[in-house]
Amino acid sequence: TGVQTCALPISPPSALLPAAAHLTAIMLRRMEGADGLAEILADRRFNAVALGPALGVGEETATLIDAALASSAAVVLDADALTTLAEDRARVFSAIGGRTAPVVVTPHEGEFARVFPDLAVRDAAGPTKPQRASEAARRSGAIVVLKGADTVIAAPDGRIAICDDAPADLATAGSGDVLTGLVCGLLARGLPGFEAAAAAVWLHGAAARARSEEH
Repeated sequence: TGVQTCALPISPPSALLPAAAHLTAIMLRRMEGADGLAEILADRRFNAVALGPALGVGEETATLIDAALASSAAVVLDADALTTLAEDRARVFSAIGGRTAPVVVTPHEGEFARVFPDLAVRDAAGPTKPQRASEAARRSGAIVVLKGADTVIAAPDGRIAICDDAPADLATAGSGDVLTGLVCGLLARGLPGFEAAAAAVWLHGAAARARSEEH
């Protein structure tokens, strides 16, 4: 693309100093609300953004989602961002459908049930996990990473990938945040949405397997 990619953690003023004290080798940028995020993403070097982990649920997060989707950046939505968008899913899905840059959502089954309640697991006679993820991708216009022991990656165009060899260690709280970062990083490197999501899921599992073998 000719666009230089650049990774930069951004933080609201209330969290900037604690984050700066903890991250000793990473530059931070102050961000004040949705307008601040929009200003940062107007710099096309910042071509991917992840929202969700520890972000909080509510109107402020909804405005950040809107700002991200209004930008030209690829977007990853996880955790609190998924819970927030569930309150106004039709509007968010419309915004996703109106953009060219990819959107990847990374729900576990609980978050998936909040965003797509009619596709939640009910009984063994219902649709399979790949069918549910594929329908969710079609409705939302996003690449859906439905996490679990058999993580399913589904694209709106019908493509599906399944990773079923990740270790149980990944059920640990916080490991999904790492996956969100991996997806965002690969999108920033220029990978298409489906390929970035699938590669991130594989790398996530491979890293967990390697760590398990070390211990």
